[in-house]
Amino acid sequence: MKNLRNLLKSNKPLVIPGVYDAIGAKIAEKVGFDAMFQTGYGTSATLFGMPDYGFIGATETIDNARRICRAVSVPVIVDSDTGYGNALSVWKLVKELESAGASGIFLEDQKWPKRCGHMQGKEVISQEEYTEKLAAAIDARESKDFIIVARTDARATKGLDEAIQRAKQNKKTGADAVFVEAPRSIDEMKKIGKEINAPLVANMIEGGATPLISAEILSKMGFNIILYPLSVLYANTFATMNILKELKKTGNTSKYKQKVVSFDQFNDLVELPKFKKMEKKYEKSKIRK
Repeated sequence: MKNLRNLLKSNKPLVIPGVYDAIGAKIAEKVGFDAMFQTGYGTSATLFGMPDYGFIGATETIDNARRICRAVSVPVIVDSDTGYGNALSVWKLVKELESAGASGIFLEDQKWPKRCGHMQGKEVISQEEYTEKLAAAIDARESKDFIIVARTDARATKGLDEAIQRAKQNKKTGADAVFVEAPRSIDEMKKIGKEINAPLVANMIEGGATPLISAEILSKMGFNIILYPLSVLYANTFATMNILKELKKTGNTSKYKQKVVSFDQFNDLVELPKFKKMEKKYEKSKIRK
């Protein structure tokens, strides 16, 4: 398995797609991504059909992480929202996620119930309370290779300067990377990259508050992790809506024949040939009378 900490040491930016289920994770790995991110937004949407508005908890996050991590051999970093409680809750969550196979977490400083970082109406807890949670996460991990990303949403409520100060404090506390969520311009992104001496996350959401910028330019600004958390979810939603509209309208999907994978291609993706081979192996091992 590739080591996430070593990937962060590379001179190249680490571009990470968001996934929310095992099949999406397998596709991301097959395409060639070195790591992936379990999105809380996508988990809430696909498990419950509900927005990223504080509806999922530790149980849903851990269960989904276990399924995704089992499906792939590359590092999975998990959106852990606020940690779903106090410092002790965060400690327990890290223990369970690491046991489930996760290679790291994002931990944010919003008040609960949280909401997507690009939505309105966010509030943040005090820096003192967040430091307690972050310290608990750091203490809880068993492996030094387990990465902890400290996220602050203070840009929306207290301004960019406060968010930058929080990010600096989070690095001092021991975060492996820091994340100022939802800067609103290229100038703000440049300021973050200039003032914070730490591995940095850029969050690229189609239609979000932050401008979409290429990984090459973001890397020059000082960002190490380039996250695209919702691209897969939005693309799948677009494709699903279109093919279902066509099916409803015409009664068939022949118009989309060239825009879907074939039966055999999908079976290869989920490794059907491997399991057929296993099946034959065990059939041969039967005790014959």
